[in-house]
Amino acid sequence: MLLEQYVYFALSSERMSAREMTVLLGVQPDETSVRGSRSSQPAVPVCHRWKIVCREPGLRVDEQIAHVLDRLRPHTDRIAGLVKQLADEPGAEGTAVLEVVRYFRDAHEPGDDGDIGDDEQSGTEKPNLLAWSLDRKVLEFLAVTGAVLDVDEYDMTG
Repeated sequence: MLLEQYVYFALSSERMSAREMTVLLGVQPDETSVRGSRSSQPAVPVCHRWKIVCREPGLRVDEQIAHVLDRLRPHTDRIAGLVKQLADEPGAEGTAVLEVVRYFRDAHEPGDDGDIGDDEQSGTEKPNLLAWSLDRKVLEFLAVTGAVLDVDEYDMTG
């Protein structure tokens, strides 16, 4: 089975642009989206979004999360302050999220980075990408910043 996964931390707002968030945080995002950039009626996407992302293959989810949070921890207070500000917007929900996205696919070539299990050709054991956990530092960051954890898993096998 092939597993593709990535992790991101995002801040969302219907009113404040990702550019404004960047100025307030002093951190350049890896990705942004602009509210209504694909469609204005209805607005798609529904909000502006500022993201720090890890798409590095071969890492467990907790390792990807560590990469993202290592970049964000020096700015925790500013992130928490901005989340509080965004939460005061009318109708604001889920302004901060740590998102885990995983796609389970049929394996095609042995040895692909995302294969789960042993590499039969070399006899080496690959890391178990199915197992992951959140340590106390991650939970504390989520609590301090008011972020939620959202895990989306998609079965793309035949």
